[in-house]
Amino acid sequence: MNRRKSSWFVVGIILVTILGGFFVYPNVPFMGWLGNKMPWRLGLDLVGGAHLVYRIDTSKIPSADLSSTLSGLRDVIEKRVNLFGVSEPQVTISQTGSDYYLVVELAGVKDVSQAIGNIGQTPYLDFRTVVQNASGTPEFLPTKLTGQYLQSAQMEFDQQTGMPYVLLSFNGDGSKIFEDLTAQNVNKEIATFIDGNLMQIATVQEKISGGQARITSPNFTQQQVRSLVQQFNAGALPAPITLESQQAVGASLGADSLKKSIAAGVIATLIIMLFMVAYYRFFGVLASVALVVYIVLSLTIFKVFVTMSLAGIAGFLLSIGMAVDANILIFERTKEEMKRGLSRTAAIKEGFRRAWSSIRDSNISTMLTTLILFFFTTSFIKGLALTLFLGVVVSMFTAITVTRSLLVVFVRDKESDPVRP
Repeated sequence: MNRRKSSWFVVGIILVTILGGFFVYPNVPFMGWLGNKMPWRLGLDLVGGAHLVYRIDTSKIPSADLSSTLSGLRDVIEKRVNLFGVSEPQVTISQTGSDYYLVVELAGVKDVSQAIGNIGQTPYLDFRTVVQNASGTPEFLPTKLTGQYLQSAQMEFDQQTGMPYVLLSFNGDGSKIFEDLTAQNVNKEIATFIDGNLMQIATVQEKISGGQARITSPNFTQQQVRSLVQQFNAGALPAPITLESQQAVGASLGADSLKKSIAAGVIATLIIMLFMVAYYRFFGVLASVALVVYIVLSLTIFKVFVTMSLAGIAGFLLSIGMAVDANILIFERTKEEMKRGLSRTAAIKEGFRRAWSSIRDSNISTMLTTLILFFFTTSFIKGLALTLFLGVVVSMFTAITVTRSLLVVFVRDKESDPVRP
């Protein structure tokens, strides 16, 4: 990149950094509209809320369908709490021995009972075949067709009786399962259950294609059907859940920790910048500018894409110290090349070239570590892993691109130039 292109790039980066600074700083007057549209999303440990743990009943789920069922359950709960105005819910699945649990963290929710009601109102729908046992009483056998495959529900009225009923529409997989189920049970009975309660028993007259089924009951009122339709459309649970524990989490400890974390981050950044300036002089000044760009760009990405927690803040603070590692490698390589007699610009170019392999390998190893932490640990560690991963990616950009452009623009090959590494 020549000096002219580098100059325009530096100007663009500075403008983006200034705008990003206004964007990430809360309560800037002329950024009010955007600030209201995109406020910082803070986790449960910072703003308080509700912490709920549900036991998942997997006893009737085939082992082959367990993974998809748990994933579907998590998606349904996220959709459910979002519909009730709870943004950014943290919904995770945990396992203890052979037991599975659904952990729901609702940041900002003060009424725990309301949160429990919002989640608990979601019905569990399943279809079962009916067989007569030895004593002549009906026995209900579970099938693969559950609310996991439900696409939509709507209220309809029987043209002859005028009674309301629920019309269910299944997705592609559900339609196939429903078609196979009815084909295998022609002239036999299939029962519909909601939350373990028998709703109806219907005799299959023929194979039913198209993926639609009715739920009827002589006791249905319009209000009951309307409520069921709303709940089904919010997401029918693919597996039953039972509340195991509930906890209201206060934000006082989180708020205090947040203030201390911000103070620690500011102090650490200033110390790093002072060290770089004292040791590398003008090179250190440019590295400090690149560090400021890194911090602002990282915070902008975090505000848009990440729900910040204390663990996430810790990961970001850790990445600040790591952000100057690449600059140190480059500057030390540049000093070695200048000792060999190369000019400043030639030494900088060679320093970048020779330092790149070390920078690449060290950052890739860190990124691989964060990916392992993100995919194989709990939600608390995931916050640290995510911000550290994003921080490393941004630091590679600022160290290689921003610092290099600054050096190209401001470093000359003149003897009178006071710039010395």
